[in-house]
Amino acid sequence: MKSQLLFSNKYKPMGWVLFLIGVVLGTILMINEFDIPNWETKVFPLISENDIFSSPALKWSSNNIADELASLLLIFGGILVSFSKTKDEDEYISKIRMESLIWATYVNYAILIIAILFVFDFSFFNVLIYNMFTLLLFFMLRFHYVLYKTKKAVGNEE
Repeated sequence: MKSQLLFSNKYKPMGWVLFLIGVVLGTILMINEFDIPNWETKVFPLISENDIFSSPALKWSSNNIADELASLLLIFGGILVSFSKTKDEDEYISKIRMESLIWATYVNYAILIIAILFVFDFSFFNVLIYNMFTLLLFFMLRFHYVLYKTKKAVGNEE
């Protein structure tokens, strides 16, 4: 993975803050059944609940934006954490990054395949919602775990 496609290392702390705020907000939303009072605001939907050509589409309407905000925080934070350079970015770390991304993709889609086969109705919709974020989560977990193990092994050799 070419390092010019990665963000500067200075964005990683901001990414962690955004990601953790998104996790906290998302957890609160799950506990409150995806509703936080007084977060209603005017929105401009491109597609309505029924279909693209029905009346609410392309007209201002009211919506609770808490779930959208949590989703955006998780995505932006996860991307900044996942794709910011490490302080000592080199070819080996790039290799770990690429392998972790491939591994996370396999695990993410394996879980999705299992859900397609064994989860039904509205529960499947919930799986799809969580599946949007698990690729970044699995990547972050594996990448940082392998980095930790590598640094620990190098520290033990010295």
